[in-house]
Amino acid sequence: MKKIAIIGSGPTGIYTFYSLLKNRTPAAVAVFEQGSEAGVGMPWGSDSNSTMMLANIASIEIPPLFETYIDWLRGQSPAHLARYGVDSETLHVRQFLPRILLGEYFRDQFLRLVTEARRSGFEVEVHESSPVSDIHAMPDGVLLEIDGSPVAQHFDLAVVATGHVWPDDNACTRTYFPSPWTGLMEAKIPPCRIGVLGTSLSGIDATMAVVAQHGTFTEREDRSLEFQLTPGHDALRVTLMSRSGILPEADFYCPIPYEPLRVATDAAINAEIDAGAEGLLDRVFDLMSAEITLADPRWSQQIGLSGMNVEAFSAAWFASRHANDPFRWAEANLQEVERNKRDRHTVPWRYAILRLHEAIQEIVPHLSEEDRVRFSDTLAKVFVDNYAAIPSQSIRRLLALRKAGLIDIMALGTDYQTEMQGSRTTVRVGDAVSTFDVFIDARGQKALKTKDLPFPTLRKQLQAAGEDIPDVGDDYTLLDPAEARGRIAFGALPYLMHDHPFIQGLTACAEIGAAMAKACVGPATRIRRRLPAVEG
Repeated sequence: MKKIAIIGSGPTGIYTFYSLLKNRTPAAVAVFEQGSEAGVGMPWGSDSNSTMMLANIASIEIPPLFETYIDWLRGQSPAHLARYGVDSETLHVRQFLPRILLGEYFRDQFLRLVTEARRSGFEVEVHESSPVSDIHAMPDGVLLEIDGSPVAQHFDLAVVATGHVWPDDNACTRTYFPSPWTGLMEAKIPPCRIGVLGTSLSGIDATMAVVAQHGTFTEREDRSLEFQLTPGHDALRVTLMSRSGILPEADFYCPIPYEPLRVATDAAINAEIDAGAEGLLDRVFDLMSAEITLADPRWSQQIGLSGMNVEAFSAAWFASRHANDPFRWAEANLQEVERNKRDRHTVPWRYAILRLHEAIQEIVPHLSEEDRVRFSDTLAKVFVDNYAAIPSQSIRRLLALRKAGLIDIMALGTDYQTEMQGSRTTVRVGDAVSTFDVFIDARGQKALKTKDLPFPTLRKQLQAAGEDIPDVGDDYTLLDPAEARGRIAFGALPYLMHDHPFIQGLTACAEIGAAMAKACVGPATRIRRRLPAVEG
């Protein structure tokens, strides 16, 4: 049997293990999980989430394991679901539910996976509370260390599936939290001035985790929410901050699985890639424009799409939100998307852009340095805004807080400064100064480089090979250094984001897991190569 180490038992690790089982070639699999429960995954664990934090993905979009998420939910007792505010009678495949429930699903599927693998002849070891502290690729195998102590056995393949990377708990204080998942869930936050850096779902979830300590949401007959503040907590005020000062859209209705693209097909995009880096972004934007125009000619004409470049398109995309009060805009957008959900109506231009983001992502490794910056400043922001639309319930909660006079939004622009002053955090925007008693940095995962790897030996090996970003083949095995080739499958998402900035979802986890499982069978058949990454 081949000996395989899976480092990390979140979704990427689970889908890798599941794909190994489906390949029907028994192996000796050792799973190493730094947390106390394998199979949950950091974004979904009860220790880093409150029941109010919603998963931004519904069952219809989640790649199934032994059973779909909705079938698993329907198998839970009504009393268990009710503990998370979920009514078992109203479950449906497009519903956004608490993150903790999704963590329970993955945990349950992981335990079943271990059982089924052993029944199928696999040898399986699960090591919980076992953080891998080093990885050493050698000509005859891979060595691991757990908390600085070597693991006795050598492995033929090590799968790095470590997922998101957040600051250490030691970086937080009672008044400063470097991420929503760094001590915030256990903290007692007094009613005071609270600053939240980030207006995406992470920032909104952090806000909800705090306000839940100071009041309750009540649903009205029209499904709107009202927030009732606990008496004596009148000092509570929350300011959401971002460079743009706008809110995300509410999740919109569309057909799933996605309909195929008709203009910006894989073949068309690959042909432009083969034509060279010079002008690649603009040529592919022409394909994108043609795709959107074919899908929605009226909207395309209204915004003047035919005469736009990437900069003009990005500006037009966000123009209406910049021109309106963010909460009034959010309320109007909520009414629109809820009406479309009831009518099962798809807005063609929104759906076209949603389907385009993964297809166009393929050009990123091939862009010139100048066009990488242009892409990051324009289309990347449009795509993220489109596919990261948030649950309607999150918008309702924000509107309830606004109606209660408890929340506002600050646009920071590109030139702002944050500074710790004693126990408080000061934010400076030009001459304006705002001071917060509690500050939460709720920005998303940043792309990481080789220098950020927590495995010192592997980090040195990659740096010695001149790899400032881990370079992988189509099965995600490292291409350099030579001793790691075919021995280390690298599916740690933050380190893949330079070439694939939209790679963070569960669908990507399943695709990467299936690809890494192939590394047990043979070498990569295609090599991914990139131009040097652009700083910033």
